Amino acid sequence: MSSWRSLVLRIGEKCSEYGGNADYKDQLETCFGVVRRELLHAGEDILSFLLECAEQVPHKIPLYGTLVGLLNLEDEDFVRRIVENTHDNLQVALGTGNCNRTRILMRFLTVLMCSKVLQPSALVVLFETLLSSAATTVDEDKGNPSWQACADFYITCVLSCLPWGGAELVEQVPEEIDRVMVGIQAYMSIRRHVSDAGCSAFEYIDDRSQGDGEKDFLEDLWSRIQDLSNKGWKLESVPRPHLSFEPQLVGGKSHDFGPLNCPELPDPPASATGIAYGKQKHEAELKYPQRIRRLNIFPASKTEDLQPIDRFVVEEYLLDVLFFLNGCYNLLILLFFVSCKASRKECASAMVGLPVPFRYEYLMAETIFSQILLLPQPPFKPIYYTLVIMDLCKALPGAFPAVVAGAVRSLFDKIADLDMECRTRLILWFSHHLSNFQFIWPWEEWAYVLDLPKWAPQRVFVQEVLEREVRLSYWDKIKQSIESAPALEELLPPKATTNFRYSAEDGDQTEYGLSSELNGMVKERLTFREIISWIEDQVLPAHGWDITLRVVVQTLLNIGSKSFTHLITVLERYSQVIAKICPDQDKQVMLISEVSAFWKNNAQMTAITIDRMMGYRLVSNVAIVRWVFSSSNVDQFHISDRPWEILRNAVTKTFNRITDLRKEISSLKKSVVSAKEAASKALADLEDAKSKLTLALVDGEPVLAENPVKMKRLNSNAEKTKEEEVSTRESLEAKEALFARAIDEIEALFIFLYKSFSSVLAEPLRDTDGSLHLSGEAADEMAIEQEDTSTMELDNEGDRSQRSQSNGSKAINGYNVGEKEQWCLSTLGYVKAFTRQYASEIWPLVEKIDTEVLTEDVHPLLRKAIYSGLCRPNDF
Repeated sequence: MSSWRSLVLRIGEKCSEYGGNADYKDQLETCFGVVRRELLHAGEDILSFLLECAEQVPHKIPLYGTLVGLLNLEDEDFVRRIVENTHDNLQVALGTGNCNRTRILMRFLTVLMCSKVLQPSALVVLFETLLSSAATTVDEDKGNPSWQACADFYITCVLSCLPWGGAELVEQVPEEIDRVMVGIQAYMSIRRHVSDAGCSAFEYIDDRSQGDGEKDFLEDLWSRIQDLSNKGWKLESVPRPHLSFEPQLVGGKSHDFGPLNCPELPDPPASATGIAYGKQKHEAELKYPQRIRRLNIFPASKTEDLQPIDRFVVEEYLLDVLFFLNGCYNLLILLFFVSCKASRKECASAMVGLPVPFRYEYLMAETIFSQILLLPQPPFKPIYYTLVIMDLCKALPGAFPAVVAGAVRSLFDKIADLDMECRTRLILWFSHHLSNFQFIWPWEEWAYVLDLPKWAPQRVFVQEVLEREVRLSYWDKIKQSIESAPALEELLPPKATTNFRYSAEDGDQTEYGLSSELNGMVKERLTFREIISWIEDQVLPAHGWDITLRVVVQTLLNIGSKSFTHLITVLERYSQVIAKICPDQDKQVMLISEVSAFWKNNAQMTAITIDRMMGYRLVSNVAIVRWVFSSSNVDQFHISDRPWEILRNAVTKTFNRITDLRKEISSLKKSVVSAKEAASKALADLEDAKSKLTLALVDGEPVLAENPVKMKRLNSNAEKTKEEEVSTRESLEAKEALFARAIDEIEALFIFLYKSFSSVLAEPLRDTDGSLHLSGEAADEMAIEQEDTSTMELDNEGDRSQRSQSNGSKAINGYNVGEKEQWCLSTLGYVKAFTRQYASEIWPLVEKIDTEVLTEDVHPLLRKAIYSGLCRPNDF
């Protein structure tokens, strides 16, 4: 990388490029001097690189704005082109709904105004353009209020610029910025309050607390900006390097900024129904998602020294760094540091070196956890945040590990109120995090969970973390890691051994003999056709379906149990054998049961095997749902993630199939257009050549004057392009047919899934009246039946004290939620989680779900869970 590029990229850092000097003014003067010398022969490269840096390293935008301001003193035309390019990029970002780019470019324009590069009135016009569009959108008569997410985003963009330029705007155009503030206040008065109940990390299925009195994100930001305004626009978190050069910068030309157009939004729904409104609202929130939902997991004392606006600004810095320095998006960093690993370290380095004069480790940890637990989806896969936290722990070994541990403890204390999907994410993150630090954790702090009932969320959390750790390591290693709390061994999963029915001759001799015979056939490499013939001729007629299925499945699984590769080989080679003995859904449910029985000591292999069988079309998604909702699994809904993991895999695989087909169809449609254009051009070339044919006499005979070789080539090209067009159209038709079947399949899946939830919840919810906090006779009726020997029974083994079991809803060692109540809470939590995760596919089915599932007799808590997952108000 050339020296000027390195200086521009590294500006603001205490690095070797600047001799370890972190003074902004000296660095800007050094960088400006080098860039100015390069303008003559590298002007275009400098222009594009500066814009890329401003967009992709946005926490340094004040420095880049000042650098552009200094360049404006030397070459006004060069800076004019920077402003024009920024205008064009912002117009594209607005048109495509690129939220991050829109927000960052507006911040860049704000700091350009501070550096006297952009006229303040031009920036105000931009603000008013967005404000006008937002106000029109939420107007009931003229706009489309279902797209309030877009309007809120525009106002957020305007407000988020003010910490970077509010003081200058008030100083230079006070009346105009006052007009903007009045307009924002007017908008805030007519918009609807946004409830986060459906996407809050902390859920409340009943009416304990919905948080309706709390400010939503935009209301909170507006209050912070008002507080900043009352304090004279003074804040510590935004550097103002332009002030050091203000005497020079005022001599530069302030450029104008052309008008921008906000994109047209869809027309309001033709039918004024809540469902039509909800569908458009969901579409708008997908396109303009909320960037952060604060967790507030630390006590206020940890961040009480921060001004309200400083917290917002630091969150903006952190979220920008996480987004732009993720190792995939940022081409600048990838080109400069070559590897994604180096880019990740740059991410950690940038996060610990933000341009603020105060400490912010707690806020940094809370922001990262807010992204891990962001609903409905985090911007990146959880593994990314795991790596970032790991790098931050290494970058700040004396501070950040303790902060992360504090965050974990705080979330653990609140685990009972944590959304079910967030619990799963936290379990996966925490187990992976510990695997990177030798599985070290003070488990003795949590040893008390053994005194809680099996269904207590804290106990289940510890149990699931240990199970995931075993997957990432091995059983003995994890046992060794909990030596400080050896009693927790009770929560470790069993050692991952198989449960082969025919491992010894002391069982059923007939089945043992059949299994041995089948095993011999496999060893002799008999084909699947020969094995099928053996089953049809000798096994099925004599022993029936049940024994045949059990013997074949158990034997093949045992052969494939040595490794994952062995399993895949067996399933690929003998999939038709399994398909032959499992021709219908009932047999597929039996097949899944046999898989679960064989791998009962290994939840991971159970999930993998069923997932692969679904991939090979040996079991259907509906068969998996039927098995998950069988009585033995239903009893585990509140004490184990095992059935939920299998259900998640099945639904996700079906959802991904739909998503992939949509992408393929979209690509094929573009290919059809291209093929049609190519065929039309080839035909036009051929017709043009034919029209120019003339006859000439050669030796007295008429011949074509056009080159026959050229005509042959044109004919061939026309035929070839036409064939390609036809082939592409046929591929598109085939994919569309597959897509139609996939749509029917996912519709059947979700309807059956919701009916299954409704069925298993009907009886447990019957004695509730919209609340799951029971007392008196209702609690007594739902008490745990002591004679029940199912998995919903308390474990009283060992030397632990006997616990009172007279009433399932009374306090048991400080935990006062009864088993059936916890079962209902967990199951309803998963209803909400599944609905929210796959809302894009569920919204088109809402009318059918209302008709077939959410009938008048359905319990209001089930209705509330589904509505909450869809962010659909109850009065729709």
